[in-house]
Amino acid sequence: MHSYAAVLRTPHALSTFGAALLGRLSYGTVSLSLALAAKNASGSLAVAGTALALFGATSVVLSPVRAALVDRYGPRRALVPMAVLYAALLTVFALVTRDHPGAGAVTSTVTLGALAVCAGACTPPLGPTMRTLWSQLMPDRRMLQRAYSLDGVAEELLLVAGPLLVGVLVAYAEPAAGVAVSAALVLVGTVALALSPVPFPVRRGSARRERTPRTRPRGLGQPVLAAAGVGLCLGGLDLLAIAFTEEQHRPGAVAWILAALSAGSAVGGLAYGAVSWRSAARPRLALICAALGAALAAAGLAPNVYALGAAAAVAGLFVAPALTTAYLIADESAAPDARTQAGAWVNTAVNAGSSGGTALVGVLVGRLPLSLCFVLVAAPALVCAAVTLHGENHRKRH
Repeated sequence: MHSYAAVLRTPHALSTFGAALLGRLSYGTVSLSLALAAKNASGSLAVAGTALALFGATSVVLSPVRAALVDRYGPRRALVPMAVLYAALLTVFALVTRDHPGAGAVTSTVTLGALAVCAGACTPPLGPTMRTLWSQLMPDRRMLQRAYSLDGVAEELLLVAGPLLVGVLVAYAEPAAGVAVSAALVLVGTVALALSPVPFPVRRGSARRERTPRTRPRGLGQPVLAAAGVGLCLGGLDLLAIAFTEEQHRPGAVAWILAALSAGSAVGGLAYGAVSWRSAARPRLALICAALGAALAAAGLAPNVYALGAAAAVAGLFVAPALTTAYLIADESAAPDARTQAGAWVNTAVNAGSSGGTALVGVLVGRLPLSLCFVLVAAPALVCAAVTLHGENHRKRH
C-alpha cells in the first residue's frame, strides 16, 4: 500500500486524479439513467434499449477520434468543449424525458435516438486523458504501473457505484434526474481535469503528425488484441452467469457472481501494481491472458453458484492486470503526443469486445451445453495469449 500512497503523494496527482474520477463517475451513472429515463418517456423497453445501444455504439466507435483531438489540441481546447456539448445534450435528454410517462412513443423514439447518438459522439475521453497525464506524472515505469493499476481499480469501482447512486436518485426523484446528475458530474470533473497544472504533450508541427501514424499501429496491435479478447470474455461471462443461475434456479445469485468477479479484479489489480516486475510487459500480458482463459474454462465445471462465484473471483484476479499491462504497452508504443489516442484504442477494444461477447453468447446459450459455452468464452483470451507469444518470439528472432 506504501507504493500507492507514493503515487498519490506525487505533486498534483491527487487533485488531477480526483477530478478525473468525478467526471468518470458519470460513466457509471449515465447508461442506467438514460435507459430509465427513455423508458419513462416512451413507455417502451424497446425504445429505451435502442437509445442506450445507439449511445453506447457511437461513444465506443468514435472514442479514438475524440482522443486524437485531445492529443492534437490538448484538454482545455478539446476536452472542455466536448464536455460542455455532452452535458448540454444530456440536459436536453433529461428535459425531454421529464414527467411524460407513456406519451408520444413514436416521437420519443426519433428524438431520444437522435439525442443519444449526438451525446455518444461527444463523450469526453476522460480515462485515456487521465492515463496520458499519469505518464507525465510518473516517468518511472514502475510507478506508472502502480498508477495505472490504481486507476483501473478505481474506474471499476465507479462502474459499480454508479448504478447504486442512480438507484438512490430514482427512489426520491424521477429517472431524468439521473441523466441531469450525469451531465453535472462530467462537466465539473472535466473542467477540473482540464485545469490541472500537469503538462500535456500536444502535437506540434507536420513532421510529428506524419511520424505518429507509422509507429502507432505496429506497437498497438498486441495490446488492442488482448484488450478485445478480455472484453469478449467479460461480455460473454456476464450472460453466462445469468444463464447458469437460472439453470440452478438461483437467479438472484447472478449479482453476487458478478460482484465476485469485480472484487477479484480489484484485488488482482492492486496486487499486480504493487509488484516490481522484472519480466517484459508483452510476454507478461500473454501469460496473464492465458491464466484468465484457463480460469474461465474451469468455471464451466462449477457444480453450483457458490463454485461459480469462486471461479469468477479467480478469473477476476487477471482482468485488471491484463488491462493495466495492455495500457502500459500502448503507452510505450505511442509517440508522446499520441498517448491519449493509443489508450483510447485499447479502451475501445475492451468495450467493443464486451458487446461482441454478449452478442455471441446470446446466440450460443440454449444451443450448446453451458460448460462448452464457458470454454468458448475462454477461447479469445487463450488465442490472444498464443498470438502475443508468437509475435514476441518473432520479434526476438528478427
